[in-house]
Amino acid sequence: MGCCDAPGLMPVETALDKILADVKPLDSVMTVALSDAMGRVLAEDILSPINVPPFANSAMDGYALRANDLKDNDTLVLSGKSFAGVPFEGVCEAGQCIRIMTGAQMPEGTDVVIMQEETEVKGDNVSFLIKPEAHDNVRPIGDDVHQGDTVVAKGTRITAREMPLLASLGIAEFSVFARPVAAFFSTGDELRPVGEPLAAGQIYDSNRYGIRALLEKFGCDVLDLGIIPDCPEKLREAFKKATSEADVLVTSGGVSVGEADYTKDILEEQGEIGFWKIAMKPGKPFAFGTIDNTWFCGLPGNPVSAMLTLYQLVQPMLAQLSGHSQYQPPQRITAKATTLFKKRPGRTDFQRGIYQINPQGQLEVATTGNQGSGAFSSMHQANCFVVLEQERGRVSPGEDVTIELFNHSMY
Repeated sequence: MGCCDAPGLMPVETALDKILADVKPLDSVMTVALSDAMGRVLAEDILSPINVPPFANSAMDGYALRANDLKDNDTLVLSGKSFAGVPFEGVCEAGQCIRIMTGAQMPEGTDVVIMQEETEVKGDNVSFLIKPEAHDNVRPIGDDVHQGDTVVAKGTRITAREMPLLASLGIAEFSVFARPVAAFFSTGDELRPVGEPLAAGQIYDSNRYGIRALLEKFGCDVLDLGIIPDCPEKLREAFKKATSEADVLVTSGGVSVGEADYTKDILEEQGEIGFWKIAMKPGKPFAFGTIDNTWFCGLPGNPVSAMLTLYQLVQPMLAQLSGHSQYQPPQRITAKATTLFKKRPGRTDFQRGIYQINPQGQLEVATTGNQGSGAFSSMHQANCFVVLEQERGRVSPGEDVTIELFNHSMY
């Protein structure tokens, strides 16, 4: 079976390209304090206002001195101390050395530090057991960052790696893009909130919890509109509220071809569908479009399908919408299959897998078992997706496969 055997299905890569070609970053910018910046996306390049370090300092505990003083001598006179925050005042003269701690400012007149383990101390006389080169164990001014350097580029999402860097530069506030507001709801008469008893034919609404968790991980402010019954009037009301308050509307369910699947009909009525149906498993009935000035992403109703399409298609879209130009898609690498992976050609298949390094140091991957689109326990067990190409068939143990490691949003 080839792609032509699945009429109307758009390849996953084409669908993502179309999304990213349409979506432009939001232009709203605000100033935030460093303490509130975690997860925000920079709207400007951050230039260093200072050198880091701002003064030459010692890389270890020891003694600061002139390297040239040990050329024909091995003993110097101790004449003072330099501590972090309490530098030595004055000049270290020829024939002298200064006791110095890690991070302390280099005294004037010194150009090298010898660690204390390579010395012998008798009173005020310090004998050195090595002949150093000038600048050994000294961190020069600007060793890490030079004044005026671009230290964090516009479009970077602030993480725990950037927070201490910006703090070390004394930067208290800066401009960031406003977070996208993402409204979401589930549809279906069969859905019930968690904590309530189930009647015949009913199930708990699990999708909203996964959707909310991922949207928040993606850096959105969220608006939970709850469970909307299979009623055109109620759906229209939910669409109206979402388009008046949100940049993006994410729904789960209602985009298939069932008699009570009204979401796609209302989207056609009130907005514009960019595409519908993707050559992707699970997750074929994914709809993308616009309603007024709000982007619409209609996820399938099955739990794994909803999570997968949100992760694969909506995540990069929201990164672009938020101005996160440094966004990198989840890493894909090659692994050896240790179990059978069932598949038919025609759709790109994202199966849940468990990868590990075997005793020989090779990367291998096994299936989590049940790959049904409603079997969400497999997501809990997995640590990667096994990405099986659109035209590929079943995979036998020993074959190479592409795996996609879960990124931070899954943890």
